Amino acid sequence: MRERQRLFAGPFAQRIPLSGLGYSPAGIRPFGRPWRAPWRAAKNLAPLGRLGTLEARLARSAAEVRRAQGLRYHVFYEEMSAIPDMRMQFLRRDLDPFDLICDHLLVIDHQVQKRPLFRPKGDIVGTYRLLRQKVAEANGGFYSAGEFDVAPLIEANPGLDFLELGRSCVLKPYRNKRTVELLWHGVWSYVLMHGIDVMIGCASLEGTDPDRLALPLSFLHHNAKAPPEWNVRALDHRYVDMNRMPASAIDPKEALKALPPLVKGYLRLGAYIGDGAVVDHQFGTTDVMMILPVSVISPRYINHYGADAGRYAS
Repeated sequence: MRERQRLFAGPFAQRIPLSGLGYSPAGIRPFGRPWRAPWRAAKNLAPLGRLGTLEARLARSAAEVRRAQGLRYHVFYEEMSAIPDMRMQFLRRDLDPFDLICDHLLVIDHQVQKRPLFRPKGDIVGTYRLLRQKVAEANGGFYSAGEFDVAPLIEANPGLDFLELGRSCVLKPYRNKRTVELLWHGVWSYVLMHGIDVMIGCASLEGTDPDRLALPLSFLHHNAKAPPEWNVRALDHRYVDMNRMPASAIDPKEALKALPPLVKGYLRLGAYIGDGAVVDHQFGTTDVMMILPVSVISPRYINHYGADAGRYAS
C-alpha cells in the first residue's frame, strides 16, 4: 500500500479515467484487483546486461519507477509536445495506472553520481515499459487496446504469449547505438526469461496531422502492412487511413528518413504494422500498431542480442 501511495502521491491524486477504467492512486487496488508491486519480484534478479558503465535491468523499487517516470516526463512533455495534466505537471512525472502492473526496464549509467550524497548512485538514462499478457488479462487489458483492437489477434492465438512494449525513451545525450542496443538486449533477455512469442505495442510518429505524415504512413502501409493472420486494426472511432499516397509516388529513402529511429528498428527486426493509425492529441503523436512475432526475427539479430551477445555480459 505504501509503495502505491508514494508512486501516485500528490495534491492532484483524484480519480481519473483511462480507457474507460477509473483508478484511485491512494485506493486499495488498481483496476479493482489484488495488487502486488511487480518490482518486488525483480529485487533478486540479476542485471540483464552491461556495456561499460551502462547497466540494463528491471526496476527494483517504487523509487526507481518514479525516476523512470521523471525521465519520461522530461522527454515526452518538456522536450517533445505532450500535454500533461495538472497532477503530472506538479509531480513532473509521466504516470498512469499501467505503471503499477508493468515491469520497467531501465538503462542506468553508473558513472553518474547523483546529488545530494543521499541520492542513489547512477542515473536512469533509458526506459521501456513491459506488460505481459497474463498480467494484462488479470488487470483490465493492454494499454494499446485503448487505440487498437488487439483482442481478435490474441484470441486467434491462444497458445502464444504476448508482450506489450511501450513508453520507450532515452535521455538525449545517450541516444546512440550503444544505449539503444543495450535496451534491446534487455528486452530480448526479458522475452527469453518469460517465453514470449509475440511483441506488440504502439509506435509513435511526431505530429497530429496525418496529411503532413502522408509519406511515412503510406510507406508503412505499402511496405510493412501485417498479413491477415497478424493484423490488428485501429478502433473504428479512432481509425485514420494510412494509405494516403500511391506506392509509385513514394521515395523510399525520404520515407525512411521521416520515420522515427524506434520504428525503423522495429522494421529491421521484421515487425509488421497494423491497419490504420490513431492520433494521440495528449502526446502530440500519430500512433501505429507494431506486431513482432519472435518467429520472424532474423537469426542474425537473435545472435546479436541473444545467446552470442557476450559483449552484454553483466
